[in-house]
Amino acid sequence: MKFNQYYLECLSHASYLIGDETTGRAVVVDPQRDVSEYLADARELGMTIELVIETHFHADFLSGHLELAEATGAKIVYSAVAQPEFDHLAVGDGERYSLGDVQLEFLHTPGHTPESMSIVIYEHAGDTVPYGVLTGDTLFIGDVGRPDLLASIGFTRDELADKLYESLHNKLMPLPDTTKVYPAHGAGSACGKNLSTDLWSTMGEQRMTNYALRASSKERFVELVTEGQPPAPGYFVYNAILNRQGRELLDETEMPAPMSYEEVRAALAGGAILVDGRDPEEFALGHLKAAVNIGLEGRYAEFAGSVVKPEDDIVLITDPERELEGKNRLARIGFDRVIGYLKDPYAVMFEHQRDVEVASRLTAVALDERIADVPELQLVDVRNPGEAAAGMIGNAVNIPVGQLPDRVGELDPRKPTVVYCAGGYRSSVAASLLRQRGFGDVSDVLGGYNAWEEATQNA
Repeated sequence: MKFNQYYLECLSHASYLIGDETTGRAVVVDPQRDVSEYLADARELGMTIELVIETHFHADFLSGHLELAEATGAKIVYSAVAQPEFDHLAVGDGERYSLGDVQLEFLHTPGHTPESMSIVIYEHAGDTVPYGVLTGDTLFIGDVGRPDLLASIGFTRDELADKLYESLHNKLMPLPDTTKVYPAHGAGSACGKNLSTDLWSTMGEQRMTNYALRASSKERFVELVTEGQPPAPGYFVYNAILNRQGRELLDETEMPAPMSYEEVRAALAGGAILVDGRDPEEFALGHLKAAVNIGLEGRYAEFAGSVVKPEDDIVLITDPERELEGKNRLARIGFDRVIGYLKDPYAVMFEHQRDVEVASRLTAVALDERIADVPELQLVDVRNPGEAAAGMIGNAVNIPVGQLPDRVGELDPRKPTVVYCAGGYRSSVAASLLRQRGFGDVSDVLGGYNAWEEATQNA
């Protein structure tokens, strides 16, 4: 058996290629939308991808099932409970599929979503102990899939939590201790609240250490998995719906169009959003006044999907030769309305210096001085509620960055404002968004809450 795990850090997303060396037949599970790596690996291994298997309708990324099916002729597989709006192969609970010696067993494991399923892998046809299980978003390392996402329209949070408990206890926990667990996500994903940085585990280890599997009763399980979940980014419902539908395919080799500054200004006047993908430090030194800073070195697509709407036209600013990367990473969440990128951005900023501004970034010491000197200071904590519950600065108001576009009316644009997060990435997103929305005096905090807490302890 050939077994490849692919891990996309910026979306905390794991996908898999499983192949049988005796037959050259392979499947891909939960692929990302830009599929060239799977195709290249299959060619190198001399294998043919014949199935693209989806564990459920994903909400946090736009899956590459249509792109892979078009490129390979593979059939797209969902559980028989799912009803996608394109041709697919529906598999029943307990149904098996042979790649040759390698065997796959499909288990319906609803809970995160009604159509969720897991895939048990047997390395050899006669094996009684599975090699592993691909659990999708049903079971994570250290956590389980959240049952409250709006992707599951028509089901309540508690109904899905009940189904999740039954799936875990009746389908997955009976698997042998040595069975390896391979989930669809790792730490940082908003699909759970306690995901480990480990990319795989075993059923035995999860039985002993996973807080949700150790719950004393179903009622306690429901309480544990429904409390304290992070806010879901705004694009989740959009992706969950789009993953059910036919849509345009991504050409990951096609560059976005180069645009002059005059063309960019005309697009912005028409409602387009200017997304500057440079690091917060570089952005702060000088940027076009209309730009929202979402750094390519961070969770770029996730935060773009949190502060930009799917229907918005997008113009990119990146360092040279990163324009295609910016377009493709936005395409991973179905944000395909990238109408182009600004040509020669540094020359443009030098030529149009009146349209350029610097961003105020405060050290922890400077923040304390500002709090003391400015009584009307508006302090905004853009971390998730679970982070804020562990401690906040002064009388800050907690508005997670993904909620800021819809809650900006709760803030006064006339007041001096300081924004902070944990380390400085999200605060640069939020501060730039507030400036774009007309706030006149906005700073964010270098190093965020972590730097402030360290400075406070050492004072």
